[in-house]
Amino acid sequence: MHNPQFTVKTESSKDNFSRFVIEPLPQGFGDTLGNSLRRVLYTTIQGAAITAVKIEGVNHQFTTLEGMREDIVQLILALKQVKVAYQGDKPVKITLEASGPAEVKAESFQTPPEVTIINSDLVIATLADKNAKLELEATVESGFGYSPAEDRKSTTLGLIPVDATFTPIVRVNYKVEATRVGRVTDFDKLILEVLTDGSVAPLPALTSAAQTLVNYFNGIVNPQTNEDPKGSSAFQSRPTAGSNISVEELDLPTRIANALQKAGFQTLADVLAVPRTQLSKVKNLGGKSVDIIVDALKVRGFELAQ
Repeated sequence: MHNPQFTVKTESSKDNFSRFVIEPLPQGFGDTLGNSLRRVLYTTIQGAAITAVKIEGVNHQFTTLEGMREDIVQLILALKQVKVAYQGDKPVKITLEASGPAEVKAESFQTPPEVTIINSDLVIATLADKNAKLELEATVESGFGYSPAEDRKSTTLGLIPVDATFTPIVRVNYKVEATRVGRVTDFDKLILEVLTDGSVAPLPALTSAAQTLVNYFNGIVNPQTNEDPKGSSAFQSRPTAGSNISVEELDLPTRIANALQKAGFQTLADVLAVPRTQLSKVKNLGGKSVDIIVDALKVRGFELAQ
């Protein structure tokens, strides 16, 4: 049985960024590990986000609040940028009360002990005069990937669902270089760069991603044949990796993103569910557009079926 021997070193680390060097690896294993870790980091690291908000004096998002320079849509867009650290299983509430004139920042949130605001200097709104007030209650939840507001429609008057980006991983890059062991020069050196939003450090995120891969590979080595996969907790704990990433998050040209959404493709999982030949038949898409989509998927470590 092959017993791999290599080292994992943190070459550099600053703020929420770390560069890891993994070597020496047998030829080809640099790309194998790099691509696998990159995909799992993007899709399986738990994070937290604001998922809904209730604003005093506001019944829906398409309105304004007296004395606040931003409209409610702009306020909600700002709330989507609030980075939160929270690992609990149940939704929790955070509140904010402010009066003008003032710039209202994320640090104004009153939070329970288990919730931490990472980017506390983020400006949420601007209150123009002393009569202006902003009072709101936001719901914070933990989760994976991306969750559109449409998935959490509410019948409660004044409760506004918010698009939630749970993943704390901002960017993952990797490259493979040649390295040597003694006189042998055909070994791989994997250089992996991880940038997070600050709610989790890069090293624990990398360790968690590696453990996730170990768990799935163990399922191949020791399959649980006496259980129904559809009923197992491993399949119910979260959606298929990547399924929560919206089409808008793929950084596609506006024309292509609009064409996909009009055809019913709302998430990455929707795109991956169809072969390339079928995707090229979507109205306003062609071979070149599909090539652009393929390139965008490769950036995140995914491939279209042929």
